[in-house]
Amino acid sequence: MSLKDQITEDMKTAMRARDSERLGTIRLLLAAIKQKEVDERVVVDDVAVIAIVDKLIKQRKDSIAAYTQAGRMDLADKEASEATVLQAYLPARLSLDEVAAEVKAIVAGLGAKGPGDMGKVMGAAKAKLAGKADMGQVSAAVKAALAG
Repeated sequence: MSLKDQITEDMKTAMRARDSERLGTIRLLLAAIKQKEVDERVVVDDVAVIAIVDKLIKQRKDSIAAYTQAGRMDLADKEASEATVLQAYLPARLSLDEVAAEVKAIVAGLGAKGPGDMGKVMGAAKAKLAGKADMGQVSAAVKAALAG
């Protein structure tokens, strides 16, 4: 079963359970998937769905930071609960050590040396680690690997 099919099934389950918060978040995710399909005239695969989920979670994190800074904990809590629902559709994330090991292997494979090769290494890392690791962590690991 594809990830998109799983999300649709989860929406039906949330409807039956009358779980309005979960249902709203899942509908938001399905709308984002549908928007991508319509805009690009493609049928999304699991990799594209993971990228969409990643993007929505990043938006939630940014909103949580903004709402917390503004003292609106009610809205921050709502965003946090949405992020928790969305997190369930991501594959298990790599630990910091695993990310660092993957980045070192990529750097060695490309023969990259120094900060000038950051773009080349990030391109390869993004292709290999998309959906498996937080790109912020990957970027920090690439900087560390190229500096030392």
